[in-house]
Amino acid sequence: MTQNDNTDVFVVGGGPAGLVAAMAARKKGFAVKLADGAAPPIDKPCGEGLMPETQAALRELGITADGSEGYEFRGIQFIQRGKRVAADFPEGKGMGLRRPLLHAMLVAKAEESGVRLLWKAPVSAITPGGVHLKSGFVQTRWIVGADGGGSRVRRWSGLEATALRTQRYATRRHYRVRPWSEYMEMHWGPGAQAYVTPIGKEEVCIVVMAESPDQADFAKVLEEFPELHERLCRAELASRERGAITAMHRLKRVTRGNVALVGDASGGVDAITGEGLRLAFRQSLALAEALKRDDLSGYERAHRELARRPMRMGKLMLLLGRNEGLRQRSFAALASNPLLFEDLLAMHIGQASRVQMVGTGLELGWQFLTT
Repeated sequence: MTQNDNTDVFVVGGGPAGLVAAMAARKKGFAVKLADGAAPPIDKPCGEGLMPETQAALRELGITADGSEGYEFRGIQFIQRGKRVAADFPEGKGMGLRRPLLHAMLVAKAEESGVRLLWKAPVSAITPGGVHLKSGFVQTRWIVGADGGGSRVRRWSGLEATALRTQRYATRRHYRVRPWSEYMEMHWGPGAQAYVTPIGKEEVCIVVMAESPDQADFAKVLEEFPELHERLCRAELASRERGAITAMHRLKRVTRGNVALVGDASGGVDAITGEGLRLAFRQSLALAEALKRDDLSGYERAHRELARRPMRMGKLMLLLGRNEGLRQRSFAALASNPLLFEDLLAMHIGQASRVQMVGTGLELGWQFLTT
């Protein structure tokens, strides 16, 4: 790279959000460079489930998740003290896929699309005219910050001001065991939640989440879920345990000047929603459209609209997790009316109309009052 290097769009951060943002901009005809201080494949503790709408966002860029390397699941199942409520996705299936496999697939597609990828190339600063790396300065029209929850681009561009922030702790393990369900399972306990994603014919991903690191300890959490403990106590660990912080985080603004943020750098919802990747991918597509129009104000509006439903659902899920009495009544209402849970799942993943959403809200309220 020379001192006079230049590009139309420079993406800082090479995770899934950055790679999809780069490909979306490339599809609009921009010359795109992407830099990350790490080397692929990049792993990150997460639930590793791709919801149907997440996969649909990828298909808009011509990317199809490889089902041969993952595992399809038909819907979501909530479990509490032996009680179960389950619902299928209204359209399509979810897919469990190891994060490094997803990342490797996105890297290959980005290279194929013409994005110039700079690995082991940490960005040291940004200015209105471009990006500083150890190897030199890259002049660029647009800068995209996709460098995660601790985003330096967000700090450098003065976009740190928040309207909301809450955080919890998560721990992930992989177990070498045959999936026992066609659903992604969410186990609810008094102090934590655990969700199980089938990711292969002989492997599952388990993530536990709680308000404190102590409550997110795997041994303690499994004691709260004897059924889950029984299935896993003799299973072989397939990876080392990894922890992370999951945050509900909304910024006042996600653009300033020629800088825009996507993915966790732009805020996010608690991992309990399973919406992180979908949000990042939809944000990336909206940002590419705004860049094409040379107007980031459209992205500000789109970003707020995309976050509205996941934020509401995230707050509801956290409320259920923190209030056992409310959770028990909600489970009873959903168990007495399985179709209501199907409608709620459709709302959660963005496959419900406004009429359905209003009707589901009214019905859930009535069931709650009469259960």
